[in-house]
Parts: sequence; structure tokens; C-alpha cells
Amino acid sequence: MEEEFQRIERLPPYVFAEVNAMKARARAAGEDIIDFGMGNPDQPTPAHIVEKLCEVARDPRTHRYSNSRGIPGLRRAHAAYYERRFDVAIDPDSENIVTLGSKEGLANLAQAITTPGDMILVPNPSYPIHPYGFIIAGANVHHVPIGPEYDFLEGLELGVKQAVPPPKALILNFPANPTAQVVDLDFYEQVVDFCRFHNIYILSDLAYAEIYFGDPPPSILEIPGAKDIAVEFTSVSKTYNMPGWRIGFAAGNKRLIHALTRIKSYLDYGAFTPIQAAAAAALNGPQGCVDEIRALYRERRDVLVKGLAEAGWHIPAPPATMFAWAPLPPHFADLGSLEFSKLLLREAKVAVSPGMGFGQYGDNHVRIALVENTQRIRQAVRNIKQFFRSVGAIPGDGPRAAAS
Repeated sequence: MEEEFQRIERLPPYVFAEVNAMKARARAAGEDIIDFGMGNPDQPTPAHIVEKLCEVARDPRTHRYSNSRGIPGLRRAHAAYYERRFDVAIDPDSENIVTLGSKEGLANLAQAITTPGDMILVPNPSYPIHPYGFIIAGANVHHVPIGPEYDFLEGLELGVKQAVPPPKALILNFPANPTAQVVDLDFYEQVVDFCRFHNIYILSDLAYAEIYFGDPPPSILEIPGAKDIAVEFTSVSKTYNMPGWRIGFAAGNKRLIHALTRIKSYLDYGAFTPIQAAAAAALNGPQGCVDEIRALYRERRDVLVKGLAEAGWHIPAPPATMFAWAPLPPHFADLGSLEFSKLLLREAKVAVSPGMGFGQYGDNHVRIALVENTQRIRQAVRNIKQFFRSVGAIPGDGPRAAAS
């Protein structure tokens, strides 16, 4: 059969696939690749969380189906986190739900609230599930450029004027993946006022709430009245080095939480109960491990930014997240992010994510994930500096040579 699957046809070729294939071939040939590509924490989950998993898993009563909404203890722990961290009251029975990671939660909510042809406003560049979760659900997406060179609020106003039909929802993600951009409560207040006026739901992705290096990032739910239109997704993945455990949350607007609850009841029985119990232990337990994780990323960030500056590649120090959003070096700016990423992998043995994979407005950047230790980061810097020098890409360091 040669039948086409229309939902799949709406998805573009995976931009990261070519770099990933090159990386796999290089490793198969015995090459040592320093991998800054995927945002996959390299450190172990804190011991007290693992111990809680093992303790609960020894009880055979926990081996049965779990609760699709999340066990009550975990929902209460998440509500307590919002009260403690943001001074926001969350009803654990009607205003939050446990998801299989924030990515699954966003995709399932898209399925729950989207009618084919709906219009969704999405920042660009952005994490791929933000636009494609809705595209898979049959919606259309209007991209709003984001970054230091753009006025996002002006872009929202233009998007509402241009969008047909009027937008149903807006995606937000701060601290942002991939750009590491942060915003303050004044920004959220303006967005909430704008979306309330235009009857637009807000879906906020706050997965990097605890990976910050300055002021703690706020929650949009801190804005009075935000719960009338907004729901927010959080996760234990990066906060507690638990990416493979697949535990996330949605909190906020009761109508959106009810819609997500209803569709999840058809799709899953919830995460394995011992994993949910361990996630509750993470939220309720000592938070010194979070401080240590944050300090680790800060150290890696500083080593990377300082080292690359010495190599002639000046990138802004990210104020949050586990990523650096690096402009293409001037010598390679005309290559675009995919070709530069391939060149860096081939010549410097360093893997990064091409910015084009996060949207067309990201093509003049690459994303560098802080998932290698400082020794490996310093080695990557040496490799990059040697490569730059070989092609004359370091200012004042010899004649400029061809990049290829």
C-alpha cells in the first residue's frame, strides 16, 4: 500500500537527523565525539529519590495500574511546591494533574482542545513540541519571532491581526529552550492582559524554573486572574536529574486541566506508582540537591563561555536553563546552522544542535547543551580553537582561509 498518512506528511524532515547520523558514524569509527547536542542531564538522580523508588517498588500493591491523573500525594506535593516557590495556591484536585513529562502533557492538551484548522500562536525559535504538538493535532501555527532583536508583544499584536481564524491559544516558554531567554512579572502581566482581551488561552512551559543563575524565574500563575486563561507545565526532569523518569505536571485553569484529564483517561494509566512516589519525595524532600545541580550548570556555563571567547567565539552567558544559544561565528555566518553544525562535528569532533531545528528564526545560532563535564568542555574548546585557527577564523590569528 502507498497510502499517505496526512498527519505525518505535515511534519518536516527532522533537522537533527543528519547531525545525529554523522555523530553515530563517527563514534562507530572510534572517534571521540564531545556531545553538546541533546539536553540530557549526565548526572545521577539524587540518592534519596532513588531510595524512595526502591522502597515503594518493593510493595507489590504498587505494581498494579496507577492513577492517570497522578497519585494524590504527588498532586499535593506539586501544589505545595507552587505555594512555597511562587506563593500561588493550587487545588490539587481540580487545578493540577501529573503528566508523563511536560512534553507529553503539552501534546495531549493540544489533542484535547484543538479542532482542525484552529490557529495557535507559537514563539520562533522554540522547542519542537510547542508548534508540532498542535500541528499533529490538526491546528495551524502562526510563528511569532522571539529574541533580543524582536519585540515579542508587537509580534503578538501582529499575529492576532494576521491570524485567520482568530488564535485559540498562545504558547510561552520562559526560561526558554533553546534561547535561554528569561522574562519578569511585568512581561507576564502584559501577556495575560492581552490574551484575556482577545480570548486566547495561554499554555506556559516552565520546565527550567529551577535552572537559573540570577533571580528565580517567576510563574505566569503569579499574575492575578491568570488562572482564568492559563495553564502551566513543569517537570522534575532537569530540576532533579530525572529526565528518564518521565514525570511532569500541568497546573492552572480548571477547564484546561479537566480537558487534559479527560483525554489522558483514554490514553494512559499514569506513570508507575513508585516513580510518582519518588517524584513526591523529590518535591517534599531536602532541596540542597537542586542548589548543587544549579551550581554545576553555572560552573559549566562559565567554563564554556570564557573558553569560547578565548577561541574567538563570543557567545552570551545564558541567564538560565542548561543551554547556551550561540550565534554563528562571523567567519561561518553564511553557512547556516546545519552546515556549521556538520562542519564542527567533522573538524572539531564537537556535536551541537543546529538552530534551524527550532524554527527558521534560529538558523543563525546553534544550541550548546551543558551536558559534558568541565574537563570535556575544556577539551571541546581546545578542539574548536584549533579548528578555527586552521581556517583563519580567529581574528588577528593569520590569514582567513576557506571553511571547507
